[in-house]
Amino acid sequence: MVDWKSEEVIQMDSMIFLKLTHALLGLYLWEFFISLDFDWAVMTGKTRFRWPLIFYFAGRYILLFALIGIAIALDTQSEINCQALYAFNQLAGNAAVGLASINLSVQTVAIWSQNIWIIVLLVLIIIGHWSLILQGILLNAVWLPGLDCTITNSDNTILAATFIYSMCFDFVVLCLSAYKLAWTHTWSGTHVAPTRLVRMLFSDGLVYFFIAFGSNVIATTMMVLDLNPIMSVIFNVPAAIASTIVASRVVRRLTNFQHSALEMM
Repeated sequence: MVDWKSEEVIQMDSMIFLKLTHALLGLYLWEFFISLDFDWAVMTGKTRFRWPLIFYFAGRYILLFALIGIAIALDTQSEINCQALYAFNQLAGNAAVGLASINLSVQTVAIWSQNIWIIVLLVLIIIGHWSLILQGILLNAVWLPGLDCTITNSDNTILAATFIYSMCFDFVVLCLSAYKLAWTHTWSGTHVAPTRLVRMLFSDGLVYFFIAFGSNVIATTMMVLDLNPIMSVIFNVPAAIASTIVASRVVRRLTNFQHSALEMM
């Protein structure tokens, strides 16, 4: 049986974490650059800026900085303040997960035509979510000569609670969207654009939920198992990247759809 607490296994897990993080950084950079045209269109005024896009841009760029920070922590050959760097990486990564949920919540509010009760419900859930995200420093990391920044301890209770809350949050948002789109929408059927919009929002919501839910389940499971400090957080990065990518795509598709509809009027 594998001794997950042994130094040899932890060192091997660190190498796996290093390679996985570099692969995910490449994946996110690819997704980031192929979607820069949308960012440029908003910045130059070709696509109208609306306040919900603040969460879109914040999520994209905060996660980018977090991944760069993780790469620095894993690749640097010079001694640095590992604790401060990992504190930033943890806060930025968790914030990206929270912002991804907010992006879908904004879409849900739009589906419900800014119903005040839906807004109040989602705002309360968001406040609870961020109360967990902003709990503080949940990781301890030190510089090991000849190696790099190494995670020595992690508070898995709060981290697991944050990811479980994220899953529940996403599930509530999916149910609200599905109910409104599948049962209470009042499109007449003669208008092509609303029908396409309903299908797009519903399918995107389902895709988002299953990808985000699946990645969060894996991350939460590893934190609950608490095999060692590395294995406890190794799937946090994939979960944050998956949530951010799919949430960002939902925002871009909805914004581009609305922009196209306005041009056709």
